[in-house]
Amino acid sequence: MEQQVSSKEKRVETGIDGLDSLLQGGYPHGSVTLVAGTPGTGKTIVCFHYIKAGITNKEKCLFLTSDERISNLIQQAKKFGFDFDTAVKNGLLTFMFLDLEKHTIHKQMEEEIRLGAYSRVVLDSLTPLSELPVWVVNRGSEVIPPESTVATTPLPLDSVQATRMHVRRILRILEQDTCTALVTSEISEGSRNLSRDSVSEFLVDGILVLDVDPSMDRRKLAIRKMRGTKHTLKPRDIEITSDHGIRIV
Repeated sequence: MEQQVSSKEKRVETGIDGLDSLLQGGYPHGSVTLVAGTPGTGKTIVCFHYIKAGITNKEKCLFLTSDERISNLIQQAKKFGFDFDTAVKNGLLTFMFLDLEKHTIHKQMEEEIRLGAYSRVVLDSLTPLSELPVWVVNRGSEVIPPESTVATTPLPLDSVQATRMHVRRILRILEQDTCTALVTSEISEGSRNLSRDSVSEFLVDGILVLDVDPSMDRRKLAIRKMRGTKHTLKPRDIEITSDHGIRIV
């Protein structure tokens, strides 16, 4: 059973109707929450809601993407009722594309988050970053090599160890005192893991799992864990509409 939350702990609104009440007010301040699900279940839309709530509260928001070009992502948001153009122009929202071919990707993320003083950060998705190659040199120091050095670099670590290195490093970047973060991850069809990397679910503060039930033509959202929060484990039905995104029914 989850520990009862202190009434003094600050909460951050999710932006989704009905979800804040299930989380005793929202995501715990300073937490990192994993939004996991099979393809097409609404993971990115959960992130759109979160960013929209921040913009409404005049908070600085950062949306990191490794799967979609920024222009495509903004157009996708509009299809579900989220128009971020004004927030981008006003400096309340920054989109940053993570080029996985650049070996400085972690440094770029860290500097942007640290210098930008963001209240809300989204990483969509964690999956490609967790699958980058990792090599070990200099008595165990971790290095992500540039493409030009791959041929002369020692063999990569075992994949589970490499993935854990990546995920831990990414979460350390996101675990800033000033921000509360969401990260998304795909789940393979039929998998019992809560992320494709099978590691991040053990390292994050909270987990939302999105699923579909084709036989009943229903979408589901379940809170699998949330730091310092008393919550139900029962999946809740959700709807996704073109004008209001996700709604818990």
